[in-house]
Amino acid sequence: MKTTLIELTDELTHLTLAPELGGSLVNWTVRSTGQPLLRHNDAHALNTGLPGKLGCYPLIPWSNRIAEGGFDCPDGWLALKPNSLTDPLPIHGSAWQQPWQVVSQAHDEVVLQLNSKNPFAYRARQRFHLSEGRLSIDLHVTHLAKHPAWHGLGLHPYFPRTANTRLKAKAEKAWLCDGSKLPTERMALPAEWDFYQLKVLPDTLVDNGFCEWDGHCLIQQPELGYELECQASGSDYYLLYCPVGMGFFCIEPVSHPVNAHHLPGRPGLRLLEQGQSVELGFSLHYRQLDQPSI
Repeated sequence: MKTTLIELTDELTHLTLAPELGGSLVNWTVRSTGQPLLRHNDAHALNTGLPGKLGCYPLIPWSNRIAEGGFDCPDGWLALKPNSLTDPLPIHGSAWQQPWQVVSQAHDEVVLQLNSKNPFAYRARQRFHLSEGRLSIDLHVTHLAKHPAWHGLGLHPYFPRTANTRLKAKAEKAWLCDGSKLPTERMALPAEWDFYQLKVLPDTLVDNGFCEWDGHCLIQQPELGYELECQASGSDYYLLYCPVGMGFFCIEPVSHPVNAHHLPGRPGLRLLEQGQSVELGFSLHYRQLDQPSI
């Protein structure tokens, strides 16, 4: 089945969305050159039907992995099943695996909506807006189920990576993980994960959560001739994924750490009653560098 694409433009950039594929963002490029600002995706990636092969997708009503087959809510245990062929644990919520509907559309803005019954009833909205090279993504989720449940939000963007891709993202601590990629302890930042100043991404695998984040990050691409100034709201945490030998990396603004449903105090999660809402925002501002270099 052919996927319906939506295109947005501003003075500098061009955005393509695939509402039917989990409300995913497919590509975001510079209009004058075609330069990808997110990992570039071709027809083959689109035809897989997998949001994880595209540019960015929403994490609702939780981010990353949940252990123990579910989690406790005030009304009792909510059982979850694994929902990915590549992971033994429930991962990234349910919104990315359902088709979204278009609520409104203009040349520079679109609003998508999802009414979900899995794993409980909720209504999610994504607003994408382009203006002068700035992409703004706003998530808004309302709990619709009779009984309250824990909610968390996030976004999962994929960015191009070269040998000289640099990142600045101030966080105070990071989580170590076990073999299941679940957090085991929070620690002070090791030197190779300290991104207080612009730093080239590590050569070794990073797949960890960072906390006490100010919501700001700078992604500089000197070889590609641009940078992205990013700002998150409703997000005190980010996840950094740097696979070895791949042409992309991910920095994901999220409202809670991995497996927060089983951490003391459930950090970053919100217990929502029927009709209550939670939000997360992320803006990415494209700027051309004066002198592309390596």
